[in-house]
Amino acid sequence: LTDSKKLSQRTRLDLEMQIKRSCACWAVGIATAEEIDRLNVLQATLLSMRRAVNGLTIPPDRVLVDGNHLPEIDYPGEAIIQGDLHEPVVSAASIIAKVTRDSMMQVYAVEYPGYGFERHVGYGTKLHLQSLSELGVTPIHRKTFAPVNQLEQTQIEF
Repeated sequence: LTDSKKLSQRTRLDLEMQIKRSCACWAVGIATAEEIDRLNVLQATLLSMRRAVNGLTIPPDRVLVDGNHLPEIDYPGEAIIQGDLHEPVVSAASIIAKVTRDSMMQVYAVEYPGYGFERHVGYGTKLHLQSLSELGVTPIHRKTFAPVNQLEQTQIEF
């Protein structure tokens, strides 16, 4: 296992199925665009981690997270910089999270046609920025994301 972003979509999907079949339990924590805007990216990430830990059906002996911040949780844990490269369980969690996020973007692609979510899966690509400029901001866009914020400021000025 490795950094989920370095794997092809097909490999991520295959690994996700294997991981879910072989682990005792798993959970995903999600923060909304509104929560990210209100809290900031780091605090929303920590909130997502807490939600994932609290969603586990079996209490963990220890929690390992990728990064240098450990969320406030009721279990012993450790934050590991580049944890997805060094700890298979962190890599597995990263794969499940990335597949979940990409799946959500496929749903948003249907809900918000024309934005190309099925291709750029929410990353700030040229296509995404162009569609934002042409179609405007949706409720799933983070208002604190610089291009969205700049676009909204431009619209307010007119």
